[in-house]
Amino acid sequence: MGGCGRWRVAARVGIPCERPQGAQLRIRVLAVGTKLPRWAQEACNDYLSRLKASLDLSLVEIPAGRRTAGSDAAKAVAQESAQFAALLHPKDYAVALDERGREPGTRALSGWLEARRSDGRDVALLIGGPDGLGQAVRDRCQESLSLSKLTFPHAIARVVLIEQLYRAQTILVNHPYHRD
Repeated sequence: MGGCGRWRVAARVGIPCERPQGAQLRIRVLAVGTKLPRWAQEACNDYLSRLKASLDLSLVEIPAGRRTAGSDAAKAVAQESAQFAALLHPKDYAVALDERGREPGTRALSGWLEARRSDGRDVALLIGGPDGLGQAVRDRCQESLSLSKLTFPHAIARVVLIEQLYRAQTILVNHPYHRD
């Protein structure tokens, strides 16, 4: 699972991966949780491998803050927030994945991806833990996007996000994967 590779889980906290030469846009999905079901790992790896030639996309797993029965969830969120802060670079275009965020369609996401490419900054897409993202992390983000008004388990959210980035990229290169 861990280890550096553009189409596998890129890193655990504190283990950076090198950027491929010639990559114009680097997108990191920073997600709380390190124990995905096998099917979700395989699905993410599949889409990441499909993207390896056209988009520098990686998945960075952040260990979940400690939660126990009767413990304060705010402490766990604070631990996760500190890890996000350590991973975000000052110039990153940070985006919170949140059910209250803007919900783009697939074509709009493709346009958004092209705009991010033109902007020239690396992108960090943040998926919080079971209790969401801390306020300081949300304040650091330039925008908030929603995958759906429905609530998804974190494993499904990762798969949906990475598949939609793949789909958006195929639209930009006129690949027939997406059909309207």
